[in-house]
Amino acid sequence: MRVLLTGAAGSIGRVVTVGLADRGHQIIGLDRVVEPEGFEGPWHSVDCADPDAVASVFEAESPDAVVHLAGKPDEGSLPESLTSHVLTTAALLDAMVEHDVQRIVYASSNHAVGRTPRPPDASTQIGDDVRPRPDTFYGVSKVAAEAVLSLYADRYGLDAVSCRIGSFLPQPETARHLSTWLSHDDCVRMIEAALTAAAPGYAVLYGISANTRRWWDLEPGRRLGYEPADDAEEFADSVPARSEDEFEAAHVGGPFAGEEFYRPALDRP
Repeated sequence: MRVLLTGAAGSIGRVVTVGLADRGHQIIGLDRVVEPEGFEGPWHSVDCADPDAVASVFEAESPDAVVHLAGKPDEGSLPESLTSHVLTTAALLDAMVEHDVQRIVYASSNHAVGRTPRPPDASTQIGDDVRPRPDTFYGVSKVAAEAVLSLYADRYGLDAVSCRIGSFLPQPETARHLSTWLSHDDCVRMIEAALTAAAPGYAVLYGISANTRRWWDLEPGRRLGYEPADDAEEFADSVPARSEDEFEAAHVGGPFAGEEFYRPALDRP
């Protein structure tokens, strides 16, 4: 499969590029920066918020599917966040419709539901039917991008999978990560499952590993063929206790739900 992968120079993008290539997919890299050393294949230094530039990439490369990982991974003003996550998604979707590309996998975030209280015990997990409860403008932009994907799935019959990614790290570093961790290998498994699932329509899955202490339900991903193999519990003995742990576990978005991230929606001079 020829996969247009946005954000290919980012931390997730570099891992997914190698992982999908190892599984036989051809990666077309797209990022605002120049191609990283060692990348093999077509590369486009393009801003996904520029619809004309995005359309030109589709015209030149004829991808079979899109994996959209590009976007600022931190909090910003509301306009900045909407541009980074919603307008980029819309530009890609318009190009997909124009060039008859049927599948997109989107890197959404756990922060789309980050103000959801932590489940009271391990027997209760958060499913894909929970209402959006963003914890930041970053989370708001992920909710809005998911809504645009849902619209295009309904309007044009596209297959769109939103992956609400947890904590993408080589290994968990805090107590919260024991619930939210997504390993590098499981991330690749997740993306490939979302790329190859039969006719998902619009779907949401939670991008976490098979963590014993997980807060999110893995069943939505399993319906699409995502079977995580790693468990953060393997690292539990090496994760130090911290004074912040109780606060970070109050809501599933962790520190993003705290007052540290409260700010006006619009930057003013």
